[in-house]
Amino acid sequence: MKVKNQVFIPVTIIIATMIVGFTFLYFYVEVKPVDTQLAGIVEEVEENAHPYAPPSMDDVPEGEEGELIKLGETYHNETSSVLDGYVGNTLSCASCHANGGVGDSLDLVGISKTYPQYNPRAGRDVSIEDRINGCFIRSMNGKPLPAEGEEMKAMVAYYDYISTNVPDGTTERPWAKLERAKGDLTKVDIDEGRELYQQACISCHGEDGAGGATGLALWGEDSYNIGAGMARIRTAAGYIQEYMPKAAIGEYEPGSLTEEQAMNIAAYINSMDRPDFPNKIHDWPNGDAPDDAAYETLAGKKDENK
Repeated sequence: MKVKNQVFIPVTIIIATMIVGFTFLYFYVEVKPVDTQLAGIVEEVEENAHPYAPPSMDDVPEGEEGELIKLGETYHNETSSVLDGYVGNTLSCASCHANGGVGDSLDLVGISKTYPQYNPRAGRDVSIEDRINGCFIRSMNGKPLPAEGEEMKAMVAYYDYISTNVPDGTTERPWAKLERAKGDLTKVDIDEGRELYQQACISCHGEDGAGGATGLALWGEDSYNIGAGMARIRTAAGYIQEYMPKAAIGEYEPGSLTEEQAMNIAAYINSMDRPDFPNKIHDWPNGDAPDDAAYETLAGKKDENK
């Protein structure tokens, strides 16, 4: 019996040690990384949280005001179909400002709080109504909304609503700023841009740039005209680098394009034919047209040497 007890005690100790060891491994090898991962997710969410999150559309006030706000959201998201009399291509406000302008693509939250503001292209202070119509006549290659019409009032009401939580007097919106590409324009390579387009863009936007069911028209009669901001290489490249491709395509992940690659793609896209813009020569009347302006103006481009 003594021999059996002597054997039993070491075995018990071994088993107990194994249990303690597995318990340690479970809590400190398995659980801790999960806690660390969750902490990382929370930190990322907090970092990306909107500083002035817009109110929910579920909280739109009842009555005429609420109906106007809801109508404005519809006009924003479905511009080319519901306001087709004012739109000259297949683009909508949501083409650039996705998800009602409150998503992660050129956020419009707070936009109405920053107007009126000086616009170099116009050479004067412009109102939010002027800015909206600028998109209609340039990006959507159409005609302006009547300043006092229901369409304009609805769109302004919607932008006012999503800007509710932004302080009055706000002049800058750093959470929505698009960083324009800063590379050397003399070194853009259109041929390289064509190759990159075929690898990273063609599946959505088509070989002919017409877009179709899965993507937007990037050139041709259904796209933005030469007077639009996207007709500028630096602006288009900044957008491409920040937001394109929308999903993984081959070796290209969302946000993986370099500035050089984005500029080459932008140069290729903007080398293609698109609608003209009447009176474009009168843009930047103070002679401060940027170096990537897509056309010559009467006043000329700013002198970088001054």
